[in-house]
Amino acid sequence: MQQHLLNLFILFFSYTFCNAQVSNPTLDYYLPDDVTYDSAIPKPQDILGYVPGTWHVSHDLLLNYMEKMADASPRITIERRGLTFEGRPLVLLTITSPENHANISTIKKQHLALTDANAQSLNTDTMPIVTYQGMSIHGNEASGSNAGLLAVYYLAAAQGPKIDSMLKNTVILFDPSFNPDGLQRFSYWANTNKNVSLTADPQDREYDEVWPGGRSNHYWFDLNRDWLPAQLPESQARIKTFHDWHPNILTDHHEMGSNSSFFFQPGIPSRTHPLTPKLNQELTAEIGTYHAKAFDKIGSFYYTEEDYDDFYYGKGSTFPDINGSIGILFEQASSRGHLQETDNGVLTFPFTVRNQFTAFLSTIEAAQAMRTKLLNYQRDFYSNSRNEIAKDAYIFGSKTDPARATLLAQLLERHQIEIYRAKEDYKSKNVEFNTATSYVVPKNQKHSRLLNAMFEKRTTFEDSLFYDISAWSFPLAFNLDFSDAAPTSITGTKVDSVKFEQPLTLARSDYAYLMPWSNYYAPKALNKILNKGIRAKVAMQPFTLAGKKYDYGTILIPVQGQSLNADNLNAFLDSAAKDSHLSIDAVKTGSTQGIDLGSRQFEALQPLKIALLVGEGISSLDAGEIWHLLDTRFDVSISKIDTRNLDRTDLSRYTTLIMPGSWGSSITEESSEKINTWVRNGGTLLGFKNSAKWLKRQGLIDFSTKDTENPAENVTFEQRRDFNGAQVIGGAIFEAKLDRSHPIAFGYDSKTINLFRDTTLFIEADATSYKNPIQYTEEPLVSGYISPINLEAIKETRPFVHQSAGRGDVLIFTDNTNFRAFWYGTNKLMMNALFFSKTM
Repeated sequence: MQQHLLNLFILFFSYTFCNAQVSNPTLDYYLPDDVTYDSAIPKPQDILGYVPGTWHVSHDLLLNYMEKMADASPRITIERRGLTFEGRPLVLLTITSPENHANISTIKKQHLALTDANAQSLNTDTMPIVTYQGMSIHGNEASGSNAGLLAVYYLAAAQGPKIDSMLKNTVILFDPSFNPDGLQRFSYWANTNKNVSLTADPQDREYDEVWPGGRSNHYWFDLNRDWLPAQLPESQARIKTFHDWHPNILTDHHEMGSNSSFFFQPGIPSRTHPLTPKLNQELTAEIGTYHAKAFDKIGSFYYTEEDYDDFYYGKGSTFPDINGSIGILFEQASSRGHLQETDNGVLTFPFTVRNQFTAFLSTIEAAQAMRTKLLNYQRDFYSNSRNEIAKDAYIFGSKTDPARATLLAQLLERHQIEIYRAKEDYKSKNVEFNTATSYVVPKNQKHSRLLNAMFEKRTTFEDSLFYDISAWSFPLAFNLDFSDAAPTSITGTKVDSVKFEQPLTLARSDYAYLMPWSNYYAPKALNKILNKGIRAKVAMQPFTLAGKKYDYGTILIPVQGQSLNADNLNAFLDSAAKDSHLSIDAVKTGSTQGIDLGSRQFEALQPLKIALLVGEGISSLDAGEIWHLLDTRFDVSISKIDTRNLDRTDLSRYTTLIMPGSWGSSITEESSEKINTWVRNGGTLLGFKNSAKWLKRQGLIDFSTKDTENPAENVTFEQRRDFNGAQVIGGAIFEAKLDRSHPIAFGYDSKTINLFRDTTLFIEADATSYKNPIQYTEEPLVSGYISPINLEAIKETRPFVHQSAGRGDVLIFTDNTNFRAFWYGTNKLMMNALFFSKTM
């Protein structure tokens, strides 16, 4: 009994102490005491009204403090590099000595010269080192951004020889919030649910954010997966900063589960990408010794080399590794709110902030101590990469869809990769590349290793576990014709700014217009046309008119019987074509070789009214990718229907309901019946990934799956997690056959397509062959990791199923056609499912 009372007393004392610490922390808790502080520099509480750690800082207050500090300190400048989707500024602070600021353009130029061909002649002895330190790319991992308040105050206010030397030898590029929209969303949640008398109960509402949470940006993307694809404004801003400066160290401050401690890289050695130099990991480990020393000093626990990895180059901690820099991941156990019970005792928000601040400072200490070593490493990285360069070139393009080739060229341009037009037509392995629709990328250029990482296909690996995806080859993702061994002799004019070719003004017709469906942006144009009330039809068979071949899926717009007269129709279609970067053809006759324009093989199309299911039970990542694609690329307006409101939603307003990856767990029986009735009355339901299983349980679709079981033979208890993890398809690329006559394949010019897959839902092929319009080949693996048993299971299965249900249609994809906004090559599969479901 006495021991029990003692335990309660200890728990109460620790809680009381932590509670007081959280409710009234002081700067002394955080700041080093080996320097003095300039009283003229505003403390965080002078601007915020509280000491960091008392509340979660909102992005507007964070931005305000950063701007005040730039005004107050000659060590700091601030720039706005763009806006988020919600209009929040993407800022960058440059922090160094006033003397360096006066010479910053020269310092930047000299530092960039380390990546040039003649860099070996440069003397790095007196050159400042450059760090790029960014906070809270996941908005609800907020200790980083809150630590940023302390970091900027320290660098502005600290006085003495130590800080003078640091600022003289270091240029610090600082992003206080990689994800302003997510940070704002999370700070609102944490602060509005905070008790005055703090609770550490992890079941309290404060620690359970409402869907989708603050991790993601406006469109619910994980921004820490977009460093390489660079599809989002937040990513494009930071990628430009990276390539403008080429920092020597980049740190990425995260949070992990509350029962952990603090992690810093290197990660698990066997899970490092083979293109990353071994010296990179050695330097990462050496930098880690400075973190360890700093954490030992304040008594915080940590670990390294036991978790995470350095494989996918699209993460902030790994992207620098293929660019001559050192990327470092920090993971702090998260308090999620202000105070939480954990296996390690009560975890306070100020404690997490202090750890992030400590890692921030230990990074600068390591950079200063290892300055010449890291500068020389960067110089040698680019020198060595040039010695490895092959003398040929990459070439990519698409004769039927130049838009996708242009989009990939724009991605390369963001990474400052040199791009050229082909000066002559080229043929490789029966694939033809023409000058108008192809781009040439010589391998002999500065970013040769980055190019290799972006374009490679890999199917062998040292390890079978991946923290993220194992394949991301961009030519495959964009579904382009591609060769990695083109002669440099076909290199033509350098492209200084990649732009879409503007189509010619549309000629007037009194008969009809034809729009090929192959162009990436054709769905955008069609959506405009249908929403304008203009009648349009889709060709179910190919035909030839005036010597031009028109493929499956060609859109026919008659002139007669429209709500617009011939002149206004012409003007509208011309505007729609130019806005969508495509050409529409004016024709004067309906007589063709093949189906005539009056044929019943042209099916009438109707405007889309789309509802997207969101909320609890739905994958926010999958839902966000669909929302982003429709909203920003194709101008398709959608209604987002929350699962909690589905019972009282009038589904009759919509032609189409999209159900992203989900388990259906939050859909009530009443809502299930409503969906079932709506479909059978004529609605189109499009489901993705696990939602297929829910739809099957509702009797809306039927299919058979291939179930796999890999017996754990000779697997120890210690090995069990690795064994089970190896059965997961974390993200790989597979080849499938296309039935080009099926509406799901309209717009594609090849009989095969490369699909991204990250599920183990394998659906058996139907005995009726035409019901398998997309079917994996006998040897489907193109790039990435898949376990042998899953590779055998996936062969000749089908990733797409369409079935009728009453007067309605149900369509499912086993995987994501819109992965991370860069899988352009399969976006049209989803658009075909939306526009053409009634023709199937």
